[in-house]
Amino acid sequence: MGWMDPISMLFLFAFTLVFLWKMSSFWKSSSQKFPPGPRPLPLIGNLHLMDLNRPYKTMMKFSKEYGPVFSIQLGFQKMVVLAGYKMIKEALVNQADAFADRPVIPIFEDTDHGHGIVFANGENWKVMRRFAIATLKDYGMGKKTIEDRIIKECRCLIQKFESFEGKPFESTTIMNAATANIIVSILLGKRYQYEDPTFVRLLKLINENVRLLGRPSIMLYNMIPALGFLFTGRRTVLENMKVFHAFIQDTFIERLKELDVNDQRSLIDAFLIRQQEEKNKSDGFFHNENLKVLVRNLFGTGTETTSTTLRWGMLLMMKFPEIQKKVQEEITNVIGSAQPRIEHRAKLPYTDAVIHEVQRFASVSPTASLHATAADVTLGGYFIPKGTHIVPLLYSALYDESEWEKPLQFFPEHFLDSEGKFVKRDAFLPFSAGRRVCACEILAKMELFLFFASLMQRFTFQPAPGMSTEDLDLTPAIGITASPMTYNFCASPRS
Repeated sequence: MGWMDPISMLFLFAFTLVFLWKMSSFWKSSSQKFPPGPRPLPLIGNLHLMDLNRPYKTMMKFSKEYGPVFSIQLGFQKMVVLAGYKMIKEALVNQADAFADRPVIPIFEDTDHGHGIVFANGENWKVMRRFAIATLKDYGMGKKTIEDRIIKECRCLIQKFESFEGKPFESTTIMNAATANIIVSILLGKRYQYEDPTFVRLLKLINENVRLLGRPSIMLYNMIPALGFLFTGRRTVLENMKVFHAFIQDTFIERLKELDVNDQRSLIDAFLIRQQEEKNKSDGFFHNENLKVLVRNLFGTGTETTSTTLRWGMLLMMKFPEIQKKVQEEITNVIGSAQPRIEHRAKLPYTDAVIHEVQRFASVSPTASLHATAADVTLGGYFIPKGTHIVPLLYSALYDESEWEKPLQFFPEHFLDSEGKFVKRDAFLPFSAGRRVCACEILAKMELFLFFASLMQRFTFQPAPGMSTEDLDLTPAIGITASPMTYNFCASPRS
C-alpha cells in the first residue's frame, strides 16, 4: 500500500480515535452491571408488560422480582426505577447532585422548551428555582400573611359548600378554584370568584392536561415522537398550553403598563423588574418565555395536587365515618368554634395524622417527575451511565412494607405514637426529595391543614342519597396524578 495523503491520514487517525472511544465506552458499560429487569422485545421493549393506565402498579410488581434498583425499557428508551424509601433516599438525597437532572421528554420539550423549573436543567433551572422560592417566601409562603389569605379562602369555600344546603354536589372545580386562588394571589396579586369564566377555563385546561398526560397515547408519543401526528391527545395538550401561555402573556403585558419598583404586588411584578434590571445581559434568564413557563409550572403544582389530596380526604372521611367523627371530636374539644390556624396543628395530633395518612394512602404523585443522571454513578451495586432516565417510585416509599405497619390500609396511627402524639416518618415522601423536591411544599402543607381542619369543623361528609360507604370507589382515575374518581357527596352542616 502506498503512502496516504495528509488528509486521508488525518481522517483515519480521527476515525481510529472515535472507534477506540466507542469501544472503551462499550467495555466500560458492559463490564459493570446495569440494573436487572424484564427482557425487552424488539421495538416495543417492555411495553407489552406494562399497565399503561397505571404504570406504577407494574413497577411495584417488578420491584418484588428484581429488587429496589431495576431497569425497564419502553420502546428504545431504557429507564432505571428506584423502589423503596431507602433506595430513593440514597439516590435523591445522599447522591443528590448525580440524580438532579431532568431528561428530555418529547411532550414537555414541546411545551416547555427547557424553560421554567420543572423540566429545566443547568443554570436556567438553578436561577429560576432560586428566584421562585425566594419570591414565594417574599409574598408570604410559610408566614402569617399567606396563612391569613388561606383562612379567607377557607371562609369562601365554606360559604360555597353551605350554598348547596346539604344537597349532593361534585367538588372538583370548586376545590381546584379554592387552592388555585392561593398560588394565584402570589403569582398575579389577585383573587378570582369561583364562577369567573376566565378562571374556570384555566382550571379546566389544567385538569384536562393532567388527565391527558397520563394517557397511554402520550406515553407512546414520548417513545416515538415521529408518530406524534397520530395522537389527538398531544394536539389537545399543546393547544391547552398555548391558551394558558397567551393568558399569562396578556397578564404581564398589562402589568408592564403600571409596573412600579416600589409597589411590587406579585411574582410577575418581581420577575418583570428583574427583567428590566438585566435587559442588557445577552445571556440573561429573565425573558418572557421563562416567565410564561415558570408561572404555569407554579400554577399547576400549587393547585392540582393540593386540590386532589383534599378531595381524597373528603372521600376517605366518607369511607371511614368513624375516623371522620374522631377528627371532628378532637377539633371540637381542642379549639371549639375558633378558626383553625397553623398554631393549632400541634394541638390536633389526630387531625394532623389523618391529613398525613390521606397523603400517604392516596399517593397523588405515584412517581416523581422523571430524573436523569448528571454523571456516571454507582447505586445499589449497579452501574448507571450519565443521562439515564430515572423513575423515583414514590408510591413504593409510601407503601413500603418495611416502613409502614399496615401499608395497604388507611391507618392514621401510622403517624401517632403510643401516647397519641404526632410522629414524623422518614418514608413520608409525597413531595419527592432532594434537589427537585416540590417548590410549593411549604405552601401545600399549610393549605392542607387549614382547609381540611376548617371543613371538618363545619361539615359532616356523607355519600349522596342511595349510596353506602361500601359503594365508594377508592380506585384512582387515570392521569399523570392519581386523583379520585369524580363523585357526588353531601356536606351536612354540623350543629
